[in-house]
Amino acid sequence: DIVAMNSILEMSWYYVPWLDSKDNPDPPDPTPPGHCSAIAATGSWTTDGQIVMAHNNWVEYVIGQRWNIILNIVPENGYRIIMDALPGFIHSGDDFNINSTGLIVTETTITQYKGFDPEGVAEFVRAREAIQYSSSIDEWVAVMKERNNGGYSNDWLIGDNKTGEIARFEFGLENQFLERTNDGFFAGANFPVHNKLIKEETTYDSTILSTSPNARKLRWKQIIEENKGLIDVRSAMKFMGDHYDTWRKTEKAGALTLCGHLDEDEIGSPDMGWASFNPAGAVQAKATDGQLASEMKLWAIIGHPCGEPFQSEEFLIAHPEYNFQKEFLRDMPGQVWTLFGEN
Repeated sequence: DIVAMNSILEMSWYYVPWLDSKDNPDPPDPTPPGHCSAIAATGSWTTDGQIVMAHNNWVEYVIGQRWNIILNIVPENGYRIIMDALPGFIHSGDDFNINSTGLIVTETTITQYKGFDPEGVAEFVRAREAIQYSSSIDEWVAVMKERNNGGYSNDWLIGDNKTGEIARFEFGLENQFLERTNDGFFAGANFPVHNKLIKEETTYDSTILSTSPNARKLRWKQIIEENKGLIDVRSAMKFMGDHYDTWRKTEKAGALTLCGHLDEDEIGSPDMGWASFNPAGAVQAKATDGQLASEMKLWAIIGHPCGEPFQSEEFLIAHPEYNFQKEFLRDMPGQVWTLFGEN
């Protein structure tokens, strides 16, 4: 049961489509849901020159309402870890990790990705091993690449608090690209970056600005450039709750905003497999900076990062097509950010 639970992300969205494609000469395009908005910044982009990293988790509310665990792990071997997780997970899953050597790691899923190798090692195994036993960006990348199965392929954002360096590791099955800087930023919103990976391993189209990854990509560019030199953990937390829609040119949460509220969007996000008014979106968020990470601390919020509530009864009255979730769909009360870690 524990193995099945930990592999649910790659089994559901990568292995099963791969298996189905074996018997289908014309399989449908893959639609792994776009999970998350994230930022990593350092150098002249932050207020103190140290790393700032933040991430919000996009998933169906019926799952995300339960993604409410902060794990503080002191293993017998390897390095101490603090991370968020679903109950039963031995890895973070949505991936926000800090270890005691100064590594800070998060990611956003590559939308419309289609690679998988059933002979490889499960992503959740490699992700846990990498954060537990790595003390540098290069070590972390090497662990993740060893027997890669292509499952849960992401654009990883990695920071080394010892050096102030951040990296983006675009990690497909056949194509991998590592970029790094001591003065800059990387943002994620489920958009792949490199054309070779896009053409060979996805069905993603970077030209359609009305899709969620592309709309959020543009918003990241706007909001980060507007805040150059001003980015700290507080502003990063604010970014996680941002509601500006670059396609509709409105300040209204929906499928195209950094803080996703698909339950309020009449179009939804069909490119990521979510229909109109789907009860899904940003269900929690985390943020840290160089000082906090050195103390093994992070800020976190459960529910929408903006603090707005979700009322399940009101939602199901308005959208009875989702009544099949009634038994398990819960309210998400408005919450505030809370600091986690030892004093």
